[in-house]
Amino acid sequence: MEPIRPGSKKMPDFDELEDRLIANATPKPTLVIKTNLDPKDSTVDNPYYRNTELTDTERFRDYFEERKE
Repeated sequence: MEPIRPGSKKMPDFDELEDRLIANATPKPTLVIKTNLDPKDSTVDNPYYRNTELTDTERFRDYFEERKE
């Protein structure tokens, strides 16, 4: 008997996704607020940007910074 998989069969396996960040849940609730005191560059003082050699800076900035269209 095959396992039941609800939803669309076209839905990709979440273990194979590369276009998003899927983080583990935090042990406590958190509140994140962006203010005018935050640096304009999202790589400055960002705890998620640790290793500059392994992180794609362009994709990182695209994810964290607002687009002005």
